[in-house]
Formats: sequence, C-alpha cells, structure tokens
Amino acid sequence: MSINVCNNNSMSAITSLPSGVGGGSLNLISTQTASSSSTISFTSGIDSTYKEYIFKFYDIHPQTDDKHFHFNMSIDGGSNYNVTKTTTFHEGYHKEDGSDAGIQYNTYVDLAQSTDFQPLAYNVGGDSDESCTGTLHLFDPSNTTFVKHYISRFNAYNSGNYSVDQYSAGYGNTTSAVNAVQFKFVSGNIDTGVIKLYGVS
Repeated sequence: MSINVCNNNSMSAITSLPSGVGGGSLNLISTQTASSSSTISFTSGIDSTYKEYIFKFYDIHPQTDDKHFHFNMSIDGGSNYNVTKTTTFHEGYHKEDGSDAGIQYNTYVDLAQSTDFQPLAYNVGGDSDESCTGTLHLFDPSNTTFVKHYISRFNAYNSGNYSVDQYSAGYGNTTSAVNAVQFKFVSGNIDTGVIKLYGVS
C-alpha cells in the first residue's frame, strides 16, 4: 500500500493535494422559502445517497411572538411525522441589557420516548427584527440497522430580548429508514425564512 505525501515544507506552501486526498463537500439538494407557511416539509432527497444530511436555516421568523421552532421525522414519505425520539437540550443565554446570563439544561424541551415534535429553538421572538438561525445534522437516515441520530445548534433572538445559543441532540428510535422531515412553529405560521438541505459526500 502506498502513502500519499504532500512534498512541501509547511502548510502555507501547499498548493495542491496528492491524488486520492479529499475532504467532505456539501451538495445542495433543495431549498425552500417560507411565506406564511404552516409547515415546511422535505419529502424527497433524503435517501441512501449520503450518510449525513444537513439542514441550514436562515432567518426563520414566526408570525406570532414567543414560539418554539421544532421538527419531526417520517418513515412513510411524509404521510405521518411521528417518529419516537429521545433527546437532550441545553443552552447559553445573555440578555440585551446585560442583566441576565447563564447556561442551563432544559428538561422541559427534551423528549423521552415521545412522538412529539422536538424543539430546535424556543421562545423565538415575533418582532420584525427577531428570528432564529441554525443547523441540523441528520445521520445515516436510510440505515435499517441503527436508530437515527441528530444534532442541532441554533441561535435565537428570544422574545425576552435574549440571545440564546441552543443545542439539541438525540435519536429517532426506529430502525426503519427516515425519508422525510418537517419543520414548523408550535403554533402560527413561519412568516419568512429559508431552509436548505445538503448531502455530505
């Protein structure tokens, strides 16, 4: 077996990689733009092509104030979004005026063997300049041996004038292939925002 070597003295001097050396790349599958949308669902493009899928969220804004933005998975192409999940959720927060800050684990937005939608960002503000942004990673959704792991990170402009850095992780407790994902606020519409779905190669 041969070993490929970069024949340069320093990283700054490297102008090209040896053949066979590469890194993961993001392949855009689809983009959806909200416009007073009750839900945004991705019912195609999630299959065995990639081992990891990434959703990216840009300025997701609720029509009504103080709402959780959450997601669920489907094993039947989007007919039902009710995969059983066990999850965790924690955050760091800081108020605009500096009067309050901290880190906490939020037991009231995690799930224990529940088919409910999982919050990704909570208490998102509805003022004109408030929104949430973030990333959701879904791992090996077509695998029929293991459960379906995910991790997410969001920043929300909270309705109480907080910046909230929110982390969630967990698994869909199913060995069936997950082939659709839906996003929505706990109530009210997604006023505006863009969600992009990528496959990682």
